[in-house]
Amino acid sequence: MERFVVTTSHKPSREQIKLARDLAERLNAKYVNRRHLSDYRKKGRVDFYYVIESDGRIVIRWNGGELFFHPSVSKIRMRNMQNGGRDYLTEALNLNGDETVLDTTFGLGTEAILIAAFLPRGKVVGIEKSVHIYTVVSDGMRRYKPKVKWIGEAMKRIVLIHADMKEFIRKAEDDSYDIVYCDPMFENPKYESSSMNPLRPFASYDTVNEDDVKHMLRIAKKRVVLKANEKDSLFERIKVDKVMGSKKSGVLYGVIEKI
Repeated sequence: MERFVVTTSHKPSREQIKLARDLAERLNAKYVNRRHLSDYRKKGRVDFYYVIESDGRIVIRWNGGELFFHPSVSKIRMRNMQNGGRDYLTEALNLNGDETVLDTTFGLGTEAILIAAFLPRGKVVGIEKSVHIYTVVSDGMRRYKPKVKWIGEAMKRIVLIHADMKEFIRKAEDDSYDIVYCDPMFENPKYESSSMNPLRPFASYDTVNEDDVKHMLRIAKKRVVLKANEKDSLFERIKVDKVMGSKKSGVLYGVIEKI
């Protein structure tokens, strides 16, 4: 999907219109009055459209889909841990609490928020290649007013950057992060994962190769953690020190230790 416009919800305020026009200018896109949007869609002029909601949030909509920011999966995973369940990502990262973690595949930020919750003296630097995911999530994190204290604290420890992961890691200095985490899109997607489905039309499907991992290890002080579906070829192509994960979910984490 490539063609898009920016609009507002119905009966917008002046502030909404201003926000929509500003967003359209940032994205080098056309602003369309909401009353005229249906004409654009009927004539097939747009694949999707940005909406500035009445509360100022940015949402992307298309036929049968909607992309917006919400940390609901983070809450579910934290609740599971609080109830005695295991979280293999946090186990694989093996955090002390003062690290700087580079999340090279930020997405909706679900895992970055969870990671940041365990970094009271550290932070997460997130990289997102898709301008559309970055736009929705960066704005959503800025506007989101969490009712759960730990989420608000965790989000303060996240820095999100719009960049190509492969270019970013090659420009980064040696040992500039404690841990590098990479969660590329699965080769064998789990379509039943409702939290991931809205990202699929906009996500980057770049694969991770040995040279990428070489640079991840170069810029990491402690370790690199890679995520894959058990049916994927990632851990056949990339040698890791150990693999951990859930047989039930089929999600695996491969750990490569630097020290």
